[in-house]
Amino acid sequence: MQKIRSFIAIPLTDEIQNAAGRMVDRLREPATGVKWVDADNLHLTLKFLGDVDNIEVPDVCKALRKCCANAEPFSLSIQGIGGFPDLQRARVVWAGVEDQSSGLCPLAESIDIEMGKLGFKREFRDYTPHLTLGRLKKGSRLGEDFVAAAEKEADTELGTIHVQEVHVFASFMDKHQKGPTYNVMDRVALD
Repeated sequence: MQKIRSFIAIPLTDEIQNAAGRMVDRLREPATGVKWVDADNLHLTLKFLGDVDNIEVPDVCKALRKCCANAEPFSLSIQGIGGFPDLQRARVVWAGVEDQSSGLCPLAESIDIEMGKLGFKREFRDYTPHLTLGRLKKGSRLGEDFVAAAEKEADTELGTIHVQEVHVFASFMDKHQKGPTYNVMDRVALD
């Protein structure tokens, strides 16, 4: 058996990835201590699974198909910027996600329930849609310059996406690369 670091996510359009990359470029200088996500790796995570035995992947995909069979395509708008727990004390810097048709949170909840039935850890918090742009390195804090720069991005629209499918991704780390490589293991259409 081989363990595969896996997650379920909505892929983004090139337009949104590029717009987010431009936003990150504007925030890099005032945000020392942030490990930014490469624009090509940006996605909207629905459920992080962790290390999955390769023999369990078909069960994950089957459960995801069940969730997606009960979900209709929906639209999302990606805009603005924020942080968890907030920008001044952020551990994560994110772009906001507006669910224009209320399809995202029920889908994420359904996926969490079905993956829980397979033995994956359930989320104890409500799903908070966001696009992770970067994570603060241990011991780092964002200064006033970053907060001021981020406030200028509050109304920046990165784009709209019509969600028609969900992907199961495998994440691989190569010590010779700066960040992870994501491979699509399965694509599941919303019905």
